[in-house]
Amino acid sequence: MLERGNGPEPSTLDAHRCQEVSCANILRDLYEGLISEDASGNLIPGLAARWQVSANQREWTFWLREDARWSDGSEITVQQVIASFSRASDPATMAPLVSVLKDIRAVDSPADGAIRFHLHRPLDLLPRLSLPIAFPVRVDLVERWGAQHTQAQHWVGNGAYVLQEWTPQSSLRLRRNPHFHSPATIDEVRYHVTEDAAAEYKRFLAGDLHLTETVPPARLVELQTRHGDTLHISPYLGVFFLGINLRQGPLAKSLPLRQALSLAIDRERLVNTITGLGELPAERLLPLALGLPLPTSTEPASARHREARARALYAEAGFSSASPLQIELRFNTSTPHRRMALAVAAMWREVLGVRTRLRNEEWKVFVQNRRQGRVTEVFRGGWIADMADPASFLDLFRRDSELNWSGWRDGEYDRLLDAAQASSDAAQRADLQGAAERRLLAAQAILPLYFYTSKHLVSPEVEGFEANPLDRHPSRFLRWLDEWDSAAQSPSTTSPGAP
Repeated sequence: MLERGNGPEPSTLDAHRCQEVSCANILRDLYEGLISEDASGNLIPGLAARWQVSANQREWTFWLREDARWSDGSEITVQQVIASFSRASDPATMAPLVSVLKDIRAVDSPADGAIRFHLHRPLDLLPRLSLPIAFPVRVDLVERWGAQHTQAQHWVGNGAYVLQEWTPQSSLRLRRNPHFHSPATIDEVRYHVTEDAAAEYKRFLAGDLHLTETVPPARLVELQTRHGDTLHISPYLGVFFLGINLRQGPLAKSLPLRQALSLAIDRERLVNTITGLGELPAERLLPLALGLPLPTSTEPASARHREARARALYAEAGFSSASPLQIELRFNTSTPHRRMALAVAAMWREVLGVRTRLRNEEWKVFVQNRRQGRVTEVFRGGWIADMADPASFLDLFRRDSELNWSGWRDGEYDRLLDAAQASSDAAQRADLQGAAERRLLAAQAILPLYFYTSKHLVSPEVEGFEANPLDRHPSRFLRWLDEWDSAAQSPSTTSPGAP
């Protein structure tokens, strides 16, 4: 059995309601969209065997595989796939990433086995159809079982694996789907809940895990020396930031105060001493790999001038050493997140005299509190791109986004993003997206800290792990190290019982 670390307990296995990496990792084993991804992250045929796009890119037609089957062996029909897209787009479903589908005007079937998407604007639809929000869900089973349709006894999917068992706060066990068109090599996979990166690391060293979700903070040279080729560190389209609740409290009322908190953070020190695994300091939301020019900055460059500016803004906001700001920094339980919170709190106290209460919570509780915004002040945030597109990050902060945890509302920001989406000119679209990012940063609705790298330890027993910018590694592309071929080629090969 392949043993995989997976970070926090997944909040759901409802593909249309998944919003975080921990559930998406598992769902990519349990489902397959019309479009899939190979081990290197390249788009490949999935549930659809082929497709055709109109000259104006407003109509996309996909033909289902003739051998497309659900995990119970029944045929996957066009009508079922269309019903699934209708459910994903229905406001009653409360899909957090429904904005991915909002450019789809209508879905119909022009012929047997074919699905046609009519779009509001020219668009490359393929990357969107590889996401969990676009996975085909059996709507009839959702209606029959409700939330229980994600339990093993009711599970029906169309991916390389089938859900066998879900033990809350422990693990999820999957078995190979015999009806999948490209059978996986590994028979069974177990995803382990590994919220504590240090504990996950110990389990890997003990041989309990073949693949970790991350690596605890450590010196890169020491890790490379100890683990060699089993350590995989790669560029990643993700950003870590601190969110600020703009619905209530002193931070919501004072831009100078938010600016002071941002300037008091030494991001270079964070990535050098706290993360230390190739991360880059972030003064913006969008990773550099997306290609948008850096926003112009008028902030002082040196640490001395930056800290002096922070103290001046802090005083302008009405706070001082005699009357310090008292705030709460909330994060989900994790060794790296706790270390980051401790470091930021120390910088705020050192530069400004801020008194910070640290509060860590189990993942599901943290997600709920962050979404509701009733008890949060400053909170751990971050985002991993769904697609290699600036919109994947910028759409988070639209006023109507379910993932707008800060509660920031800005009509001009939304207008800029709408104009960017409507534009077919790549340069104009980039200009509009850049202008939107500058508005977000100027409002200090978030405090970007660093850009992620993906970090994994992979057992020498496992082959097929390929680094990619979106850090997606479906189990069906992994395989056990094939010792049979090498043994068969050896002239001295003997049977296991031979002397």
